[in-house]
Amino acid sequence: MFTPTKRLGQKEFIAMTAMMFATIAFSIDAMLPALPAIADDISAAAPNRVPLIITSFVLGMGVGTLLAGPISDRFGRRSIIILGGILYIIGAALASMSHSLDMILAARVLQGMGAAGPRVVGLAVVRDQYSGRDMARITSFVMMIFTLLPAIAPTIGAALVYVAGWRGIFGAFIVFSMFSVGWFTLRQPETLPVESRRPLHLATMARAVVEIFSHRLVVVAILIQTCIYSTLFMYLGSTQQVFDQYFEEGAHFHVWVGLIALIAGSGSFTNAQLVGRLGMYVLVRATLNLHVVLTAIALVVLGLEFIPGGVKFVVFVFWSITVFGALGLTIGNLNALSMEPLGHIAGLSASIIGATAMIASSLIAGPVATAFDGTPLPMVIGILTMVVLARLLFFVLPKA
Repeated sequence: MFTPTKRLGQKEFIAMTAMMFATIAFSIDAMLPALPAIADDISAAAPNRVPLIITSFVLGMGVGTLLAGPISDRFGRRSIIILGGILYIIGAALASMSHSLDMILAARVLQGMGAAGPRVVGLAVVRDQYSGRDMARITSFVMMIFTLLPAIAPTIGAALVYVAGWRGIFGAFIVFSMFSVGWFTLRQPETLPVESRRPLHLATMARAVVEIFSHRLVVVAILIQTCIYSTLFMYLGSTQQVFDQYFEEGAHFHVWVGLIALIAGSGSFTNAQLVGRLGMYVLVRATLNLHVVLTAIALVVLGLEFIPGGVKFVVFVFWSITVFGALGLTIGNLNALSMEPLGHIAGLSASIIGATAMIASSLIAGPVATAFDGTPLPMVIGILTMVVLARLLFFVLPKA
């Protein structure tokens, strides 16, 4: 297989890595407009189960994340990213041919497992080449694309549903993965030298796991990431139903979600500009403080019956922007903090950190996504609970 040897320039590296990371955002947000069509087609008797299409992908990604890093520490980064892309494509193809919701959920788990390769090993590639605040800045730019793609993904999904039905979306997933992983294959050199690779011995892996969880900084950062990710997946699992059934804006759902994501995408850009001056701790703390306050206000406004529907809608849209924006101002920094003491086992540590956060957040968000009662209250209550917990955990987050 052709293997490039010249190190990429920083701009191309950021763009390429962002595209691989964006596979996840595209795989989730482009599905949102298709959920009603899938419910009507194959799950009319249990429409509240359809949002599990979102969390099942996240669950698969968590499981795949657990495997991808250690294997990449043994065999190198390139082969695992390419293999993950192939597995993702197979999962998307199986989902497109499914005729029951359970089959789609199983295919989405497989698709998520494949997406874990480019996602978590891509983070290890970043750590192989950058560290400290440089890594935080690179990760923030990558996360900016991760949060900006949802601005167009729902519209793409809606157009595909209109033109080709909900199955056409899975074809788009295949094309997207072929482009991003193909770019990596043709341009990115191997970043893990043979002499730095670790054998796949259970005893060695066990020692590495013990080392990872012996760092209080790493453990607390993982728990905070879990809380933040769970708020995102709670929101994504319920938002289509809220816009459609509560606000009666289903026809314009993809437009509103795109606008929300476009505005919120500035969070990662802002983080990239400020993290070098203020530091990761200051930004995460300030973001969590503001998130708690705004979510509490949103809960009060949306829960009061005498407040007009138009006011509630404005508040909901503004609050939705803060949910997405908080991701860009926290996750990149928390990833950098948790990875900082673990550069010598970057692949395995990226796997453990990512898997723990993804699996736990999907399990937390799943019940909330299926608890839709015709109002946004279950979602907002769930998100407020997780944000408050994240802020409490931050009190015990040690500095590196």
